[in-house]
Amino acid sequence: MTAVPNARASGTFRLGGDLPVHRLGFGAMRVTGPGIWGDPTDPDEARRVLRRLPEAGVALIDTADAYGPFVSEDLIRETLHPYPGTVIATKGGLVRHGPDAWASVGRPEYLRQCVLMSLRRLGVERIDLWQLHRIDPKVPRDEQFDAVRAMRDEGLIRHVGLSQVSVEEIEAARERFPVASVQNLYNLVRRDSEEVVDHCAREGIAFLPWYPLAAGALARPGTVLDRVAERMGASHAQVALAWLLRRSPVMLPIPGTGSVAHLDENVAAARLTLHDADFAALDRAGREAWEERRRDA
Repeated sequence: MTAVPNARASGTFRLGGDLPVHRLGFGAMRVTGPGIWGDPTDPDEARRVLRRLPEAGVALIDTADAYGPFVSEDLIRETLHPYPGTVIATKGGLVRHGPDAWASVGRPEYLRQCVLMSLRRLGVERIDLWQLHRIDPKVPRDEQFDAVRAMRDEGLIRHVGLSQVSVEEIEAARERFPVASVQNLYNLVRRDSEEVVDHCAREGIAFLPWYPLAAGALARPGTVLDRVAERMGASHAQVALAWLLRRSPVMLPIPGTGSVAHLDENVAAARLTLHDADFAALDRAGREAWEERRRDA
């Protein structure tokens, strides 16, 4: 590792085929208050984290109108606008009723409001990557997809992404518009999106794993993760990120934090290289942990 961590070491991916970003990005959910509600506990530190991102080579920032709500987008504009060399990806389609409360609203008029308000808060004329935060089961999905397609055709959105979807849902959306990214829950020990990851790799679609650092029981002393981390002089989280980056060339991890020190630790993972045997052992242990979790559920 270098003294000044830099996400450039993670490699480059072209979102939608034309937006180059370094593969290790940043998730801006944690620059908000507890329960992803309200202002951050330490607003000055949150601003320092955001200002550190360009220096750390982070070229992809993932946020959402529901983070705060609105707090994350507002802070990003305050600290980083006009975003030279940085892709700001945001999401819409969820409403907030309080801390840790999330509800899907996929009515076309609401999705349009989400996009228009994100444009206003971020201070841009077009959103580089706008992601449907969830497909609302109460609204026909084709109505949601048609609304998104109309905004893309209008030039309000450059590229479209989806969140927490199946392969079948990805392909249904692609009948209406190109899908540039998919953002699903995925990490070393949460593997129910394996088919989606592989589908994205075949189709050249970016896969943004959310909750990327979780390691479950593998974070305990004496596990394969613990042994690999000790041998590499790295943290468990850094090894988990290195595993994700090795897992697929379309993988774009977006770990988030409200701490500059934690940000630097995460970015330093970009320079870790897992040996084949370590990658295979971690992969096997992660799959076993996931299967055990499913059996116990």
